[in-house]
Amino acid sequence: MKQTILRVLWVLAGASVALVLALHVVRPADSTLLLASLGGSTLFLFGLTALPPTQPRALFGGHLISALIGVICYQLFGDATWVMVMSVLITIAALILSRTVHPPAGANPLIMIHSHAGFIDIWTHVFAGVLVLALTTYLWSRLGIGQVRYPVSWNQKSPPTDQWGIWH
Repeated sequence: MKQTILRVLWVLAGASVALVLALHVVRPADSTLLLASLGGSTLFLFGLTALPPTQPRALFGGHLISALIGVICYQLFGDATWVMVMSVLITIAALILSRTVHPPAGANPLIMIHSHAGFIDIWTHVFAGVLVLALTTYLWSRLGIGQVRYPVSWNQKSPPTDQWGIWH
């Protein structure tokens, strides 16, 4: 039990450092909503470090693809409810087919549409925030004694096989 509590405290400390840095770099005063999915990514990166959805391929690919889909859908069709639904459905298909599933990134199309985001926001907010989280996780995982180092695999597919969603 003591080991678990120490691990949770270590995770919380690392997550707080990562979020403070990401929020500082991306300046949430003008983009608070654009950062919403980073909270979920922080949970994955620090709490579930070794899983395929946390590895760089899924982390960066999932966030960038889903944000791009949201911006394109907004630019082409506006911010109607049907556009939001369509953008999430396209995102689900794109992330599964590209094997870059990172669940928190599933919120990005909705966030981008609701924020009326432009293409520049993908780089200045989404990419910058994800990069800070990834770099902080990389460094933090090397400070912990006996912890899993991040990343486990730079190009780990998520899901790892084409048998996604099937329990054995």
